[in-house]
Amino acid sequence: MRQTFLYNNLMFAAVGYMIELQSGKTWEQFVRDRILDPLDMKATGYSIDHMVKQPEHGVGYTERRDSFELYKIPYYEDIEGVAPCGAIVSNINDLSHWLIALMNDGKYNGKQVLPAEVLKQTLQPAIALPNVAAEQRGFWEVLNSAYGMGRQTAAYRGHLMTFHGGDLPGFHSQISFMPKEHIGVVVFIVGNHTAPLYNLISYNVYERLLGMDETPWIQRMLDIRLKGKEASKQARQKADGGRVPNTKPSHALAEYAGEYENPAYGVMKIAYKDNELLFDFHKIKMPLMHFHYDRFDTADDEENGKWSVNFRTNPQGDVQQGVMSLDEAEAVFTRKPETLDPKLLTQLAGSYETPTGTKIQVTYHESSGVALVVPGGPPFKLNHVKGMKFGSPRFSDLTFEFVMENGQVKALKQSAPDGEISFPKK
Repeated sequence: MRQTFLYNNLMFAAVGYMIELQSGKTWEQFVRDRILDPLDMKATGYSIDHMVKQPEHGVGYTERRDSFELYKIPYYEDIEGVAPCGAIVSNINDLSHWLIALMNDGKYNGKQVLPAEVLKQTLQPAIALPNVAAEQRGFWEVLNSAYGMGRQTAAYRGHLMTFHGGDLPGFHSQISFMPKEHIGVVVFIVGNHTAPLYNLISYNVYERLLGMDETPWIQRMLDIRLKGKEASKQARQKADGGRVPNTKPSHALAEYAGEYENPAYGVMKIAYKDNELLFDFHKIKMPLMHFHYDRFDTADDEENGKWSVNFRTNPQGDVQQGVMSLDEAEAVFTRKPETLDPKLLTQLAGSYETPTGTKIQVTYHESSGVALVVPGGPPFKLNHVKGMKFGSPRFSDLTFEFVMENGQVKALKQSAPDGEISFPKK
């Protein structure tokens, strides 16, 4: 926190949720009532379903990685959960109304739609960004970029410019304006490979309107793009270079199958079918093939990329976690245990006696689960691992297994590296 700039769509979703709590309306209805309707943005909606019903709606295309062939890509339709970060689907005409309001202190057709003071705050720099393009490539036209309250600012050849882009697979847009000169630009781009054009076109339009010499942005960025495209192609041809030969998985393939969960990223499903593993993560489904040791990789798919999962075992030897590199760090997915019948869990509760005669208690509550209570100490939560085995949240090499006979709980067995003790149930 507060050490680096990391754009986070989820925080915009959080603001949308706060609006719902404060207004009593859905975020969509609030925005329509306060912004879209007053700005006469009649064609603007929130979903792909709404968009495809409009005449001449957008169709997403992009370029293949290893050629210049264009191909159609599916619409991204899973935006509802984080709608405030980018679910608005609009057109040039409607967005020109929004831009007019931004450039006129919130006024549109003589009516104050957006509070002027709020718009002023969105222009205040909050997070300074480095001049990387200037220092690394000599592109000094854009200087001293800063992020503020949902809007970015920079000096473009001596003129204050404020802007923000929007990006979903296949579709890219940017709305920008120069507050002092009172000119603005809206750019829509189709194609992931051409996404940078929304900057380049904007820069060129401003230069023309201001009577400046035109900067060769297209030539600059085309050179960078083509070099990057070739480097990416060459890199993929060497993707298996680090493989250690003649290794095997530590477990039979079927033992990797299960559901693994991460608090932020949700569930990664690993299935076993026809003697191979199948990777299923947020609608991305591909075969998962052994790379080396306990690392498994998918194929490198044109649209969904390549995914690599490194499995980890617990001290008991069970496949317990899958680790993937996502966004800015590694994400650990922990295997979800099988669900036990609440009636069975209720039977676990009771008193158990140690070899020295001390009575320990096992409790079960539907909301908090199973816990161990040692005399004089607080409840010690137990996490279900598999079967009748439970683990300690603090020590992965310490387990507790309930011993069953004829459907009845007879004892609690504690296992650790230094030994095993059984506590009969009383």
